[in-house]
Amino acid sequence: MTIADNKKAFHDFFIEDRYEAGIVLEGWEVKAIRDARVQIKEAYVTIKGDELYLFGAHISALPTASTHISPEAVRTRKLLLHRNEIDKLISKATRSGYTLVPLNLHYKGGRVKCEIGLAKGKKQHDKRATEKDRDGNREVAAAMKQHRR
Repeated sequence: MTIADNKKAFHDFFIEDRYEAGIVLEGWEVKAIRDARVQIKEAYVTIKGDELYLFGAHISALPTASTHISPEAVRTRKLLLHRNEIDKLISKATRSGYTLVPLNLHYKGGRVKCEIGLAKGKKQHDKRATEKDRDGNREVAAAMKQHRR
C-alpha cells in the first residue's frame, strides 16, 4: 500500500532503475507516517561515504507526540540496502547526469519502505514532449469512451 508518491520525480527525471530500501525511523515518525503526515516531493537521496541517506523528506509530528522528545520534521534519514546494491548505486550515481530520487513510500510486511530510482534529468523539451503525449493519450481515451456510447 502506497503512503506517499513523488509525482514530481517522474516529471523532472527519466527513471532508469528502481530499488527498494528500508528507512531508519524513530517511533514518532512511524506513527506520523501511518497517519499520512509525510511529504517527499522535495526529497532526494545523498551519498555520504559509503552510505545512502534520504534528505528533505518532511514528516510532520502528531500533536500527541511525546513531551520529552523534540521532533525534527526534516532530518536526514539513513536508507538500508544490501552492500552490493549500495555499491552499484554509488557507482552509477557518480556518473554525470545521474541522481538518486525517492519515488514513493509504501508498506511491506508491516515496515515502511522507500522506493528509490536511478534517474537522469529531463531537459525542458523532454518535459514538453511528455506533457504533449499525456494530453494526446487523454484525448484518445475520451474519444474512445464517447464512441462506445
